[in-house]
This record gives sequence, C-alpha cells and structure tokens, in this order.
Amino acid sequence: MNKPLTMILMALSVSAPMVACSTSAEAAFTITVVSRFEEPWAMTFLPDGRLLVTEKKGKLKLYTIGGNTLEIGGVPTVAYGGQGGFGDIVLHPQYKANSLVYLSYAEAGEGDTRGAAVARAKLVLDGQDGRLEDLKVIWRQVPKVPGAGHYGHRIAFSPDGHLFISSGERQKFDPAQDMKSNLGKIVRLNDDGSVPQDNPFASQGGVTAQIWSLGHRNPLGIAFDDKGWLWNQEMGPKGGDELNLVKKGANYGYPIVSNGDHYDGKPIPDHDTRPEFNAPAVSWNPVISPAGLIIYDGSQFAGWRGDGFIGGLGSQSLVRVEFDGEKAREAQRFDMHARIREVEQGPDGALWVLEDEGRGSQGRLLKLTPR
Repeated sequence: MNKPLTMILMALSVSAPMVACSTSAEAAFTITVVSRFEEPWAMTFLPDGRLLVTEKKGKLKLYTIGGNTLEIGGVPTVAYGGQGGFGDIVLHPQYKANSLVYLSYAEAGEGDTRGAAVARAKLVLDGQDGRLEDLKVIWRQVPKVPGAGHYGHRIAFSPDGHLFISSGERQKFDPAQDMKSNLGKIVRLNDDGSVPQDNPFASQGGVTAQIWSLGHRNPLGIAFDDKGWLWNQEMGPKGGDELNLVKKGANYGYPIVSNGDHYDGKPIPDHDTRPEFNAPAVSWNPVISPAGLIIYDGSQFAGWRGDGFIGGLGSQSLVRVEFDGEKAREAQRFDMHARIREVEQGPDGALWVLEDEGRGSQGRLLKLTPR
C-alpha cells in the first residue's frame, strides 16, 4: 500500500479491527461433510429441504440431503473460464405457488466479449427427472466486454419483492462511474425484469433506470437484514475489501476512491479524502477475499441472530460480522482451511458452506452446527 502513514491510521480509526477473534472452525462447530461438487458456486434450499447447487462449468444439481443427486436439464449455455460460468441461484419469494427460480451466469457475446446475464425459469421436478422450462433472460450486463473477471452477478429479493442484482465492473474500472452502463452497479428490478418507476434514476431511461447504487468493484454478496436494509460485500483491489450498507442512489466511489491501491502499486485516494462518496461500514487490509454473504436469523446459533456471515476465499475463512445500526465490525473469524465460496442458512438454522476448492478436485458441502 502506497499510502502515507497518517492516512492509514485515519482509515483504521473508522474501520473495524482486522481480526477481532480468530478461531479454528473445528473448535467452534461440529462440521459434517455432506457431499462434494465440481467447482460449486452457489446454493439455495427448496421448501422441502432439498438443495439446488450450481457448478461453475454449467451444471445445476438437485441434492437430497443424505440421498441422491439429480442433474437438472434445460440450463443455459455458460461462458466458462476465468471467473465466469454458472453463478447464483435463488427462489422467487412465491416459489411454492409459481415454482420460479432465478439464475445468473456468464454469457458469450460477439467476438471475445462476455457479460453476466440473469434468467428466470420454472423448475419442474417429476420423480427422478428435473428440468427448467420457459427460461427467459430478464437482465444483461451492458456492455459486454472482453475478459473473464468481476462479473459479480449475485441475486437477492428484497422483503417487498423487488429483484436486486450485483454487477461487477468487469476489471474495466471506469464503468463503475458510467451512468450509461450497468457495470459496477447494484441494480433493482421488478421480478419480471422490468424497471420500477421509483428507482432513483428511472426518469433517465435505458440501463441507467436500472441502477440502484454505483461505484462498486466486484460485489460478490448481497443480503437484506431484518430492517429491510441491503448490505453488500465486494472485493477491493490490493487491499480495501468492503462491506457496505447499500442506499438508494448512493455512490461508493470506485475507482475514484478505495481503501486499497491498484495491483501495480498505483495509489488510490482513501474514502476519507472524498466525503461525497459513501464509505464502507467495514474495510479489510489485509483482504479476506469475500464471497457469499448471509444475515443469520435462525435458532441454532441464537446468540448470532442478526449477524452477517461472509465466506472468505484467499483468507480461507468464515467471517462473522456484528451490526449496530448503520455501523458494523468484524466480530470473529473462523479458519476453514479451504477457500469458502458460498454460505447459506439451512431450514433448521444450521450454517452450510461450499468450498471453492476442496481436498482433491471437488469442493465439499459442509454443515456447521453448534458444538
């Protein structure tokens, strides 16, 4: 980091401690190895307790806990490579009535260009057969660009039923501030992909109307808390991973400001030099390389209700975050001994995690329960 010492100290004074408490996962949890998947990326539970898991190369698996694994047909072709491939999977809030699922993936464009897309489809399960029907793309990154990094493409529904999608800046920096592009943004849509009239920039039309917030780098987790507030975490550059409270129309400053620097060593001004940009609630340096994000509301870990859990890739960790209104801090870090791509809460309140790279060629699915 090429920042003056005074600036570093100022940044630390408004950020959470880097590691409040580091604990081995074995000491904190009973860990059950449930299954293994090939390059798993995301998962979501069905109401009957079965689990949908995406594999980055383009497969959707339906896993019955303690039972069989079924490959779901009708999945779109994905542009696999680099950080690209099959991404997120979530259920429509009224899934029990409509059987709709939403999925994200990297999609090939003209020439060597690629971009993230989000589609919705009906999940049809007939005994030992499963497939997606009536699949329709409802959102795309604009524009498609060369490269295979920083897609973002996490999906979440708000309590009032709006669809939120995180869109990375595709390692192109400037699009995060370009209002004619939806790269480096968090977008808000209706469940059919149309634009809500009360979006902050709806009157401007086009992709600008989709934008809820801007100035993001590579947002790889979005989740709503019990107040209905949206939080996102994103990978910073060299230093400066962030957890943000995402507000309507707000600008989070990338690449103009960051609490990290460019990988080539070129400095980026800190957030406190430009107060017009929203600063992160927590920033990390050294980084945690954040992946999936949930805000826990289960009963098995009653003392952690309302806390956030972030999967750590490079840090090979599961990070617990405590919230205090609009403030947040890292409260605990669990050493998982593997890159953690995804974290979810199970129907019984257990924590479930997917390893990005497991022991051997497959990522393990782990169930974490109290000791």
